[in-house]
Amino acid sequence: MDLSSLGTFIGRLHPVLVHLPIGILLLASLFQLLTVKNRFASLQPAVPVMFFLGMCGAVFSCVTGYVLSLNGEYDEELTEQHEWMGIVTAVASIALCLLYRFSVKIFIVRIASVVIVVLVSFTGHLGGSLTHGADYLTLASAKQENKAMPISSVQEAGAYADIVKPILQAKCYSCHGESKQKGKLRLDKEEFILKGGEDGAALKAGNADESGMMERILLPADDKDHMPPKKKPQLTSAEISMLQWWINSGADFNKKVKELPQTDAIKSALAALASGVAEEEASGAGEVKGISDVPAAPVDAPDEKAVKQLKEAGAVVLPVARDSHYLLVNFVTVNSEIDVLVKLLPLLKEQIIWLKLDDKKLNDASLDEIAKLEKLTRLSIRYTAVNDDGLAKLQTLQQLQSLNLAGTKVTAQGVIKLNKLTSLKNLYLYCTEVKGADWSSLKKAFPSANLDSGKYQVPTFANDTTVVKF
Repeated sequence: MDLSSLGTFIGRLHPVLVHLPIGILLLASLFQLLTVKNRFASLQPAVPVMFFLGMCGAVFSCVTGYVLSLNGEYDEELTEQHEWMGIVTAVASIALCLLYRFSVKIFIVRIASVVIVVLVSFTGHLGGSLTHGADYLTLASAKQENKAMPISSVQEAGAYADIVKPILQAKCYSCHGESKQKGKLRLDKEEFILKGGEDGAALKAGNADESGMMERILLPADDKDHMPPKKKPQLTSAEISMLQWWINSGADFNKKVKELPQTDAIKSALAALASGVAEEEASGAGEVKGISDVPAAPVDAPDEKAVKQLKEAGAVVLPVARDSHYLLVNFVTVNSEIDVLVKLLPLLKEQIIWLKLDDKKLNDASLDEIAKLEKLTRLSIRYTAVNDDGLAKLQTLQQLQSLNLAGTKVTAQGVIKLNKLTSLKNLYLYCTEVKGADWSSLKKAFPSANLDSGKYQVPTFANDTTVVKF
């Protein structure tokens, strides 16, 4: 173990050790004050021993707390206040032990005990503020007040200020805010988001899949690098979709919602925000509001062995909504042989409805396995070697609503063969072999679908800066 690792280990002992002096010193002070009554006089012999143990715990807590502060993950001003209060508390406990040692008058000892209670309480409060945020005492009531507040005019709202920032505030600020910066990453202000943390950039504008923040969010919940940590409130699939949409649209901090391109799925999610109804609140017999591509009928729990094998290989396997057995499977971090893992998917064919296999080597055998997932509503196979012959295998996916073929070798002739998939709402075809002249025939073949060519047109507004060259 090198010095850096040893320092990290010692620092992380602080949360374990710090509760010892808190508990022992408070209990010793209580015992001391109770001895005012004769019936509690039998407690007196234990009090000096307890204060001695509390003093030792306070001193060790100061040492480990100082080492922990060196990682720079916490607010400097608040850390310094907590650090000095911890030192004062440790010194006060040492002084109290000396008072006992030299048999000072009992009323002075009792006054010192009250001082210890005040110091421990205030130091503990500062520690809680460092760990959970300065507003941790009122956070629960604030969340209740702000729960599901509707956005009156969602298209006029700021994409970052009114959509993205509240998500980060609710799910990320406790570890990456003003008081604490885990991994030296802050997400509470624009400049800090763009700066990133010790692992690099938090986001890559225009590419959510390669943004460090989204990669961490999509990791399996039991992965040590998953964000938020397993025991913290998790992002809903609607919130994840909103973050992906904002980043893929350029991660602009000033534009309004109406200025960003919107798929039907995003429009539906935005409509849910406008009504103040969470997209993933269950209603009735398993229906999930606002998510049209999640089946209303309940489904049995997935095969745990198959899920475990996929996760161990690096695949992200998550429920698409709270209390739902329907699954999202994303191979974003899979590096092993895809054709072997894909054979596991049919074992979960009743549960998998969203599947992402971007940038992976898919062969015909792999597509045969995917074709068995007849409940799929979303499929993304961007930048794979899929061609027209492979595409024809997907005609069995009658529930498919979103198909992303960007960066593949498919042509308009191959895509048209999927016109029997009447549920298709979104078809992504940018960077494919589809030619400009083919779009009219594709629109006739898919009259109800949104055909995305990637050629977005950003509207010009009166306050935009215009450069005139002569």
